[in-house]
Amino acid sequence: MAESVYTVTGMTCGHCVSSVTEEISQIGGVQNVAVELDSGKVTVTNDQPVAEDDVRAAVTEAGYALVTS
Repeated sequence: MAESVYTVTGMTCGHCVSSVTEEISQIGGVQNVAVELDSGKVTVTNDQPVAEDDVRAAVTEAGYALVTS
């Protein structure tokens, strides 16, 4: 298992958290998604490498932005 941490901007409510969680969860290999609304921190646990571009696309699809590290 591997864990990656990202920051997502634009989330303001529980529905935002649900949308981001749902989209990222659809990426192959993702086992768990934990979203902290206050900080925008998103922790993705996966069993195989997940490309940051895939996470960015999922976050964009949900209507938010992934902060570039």
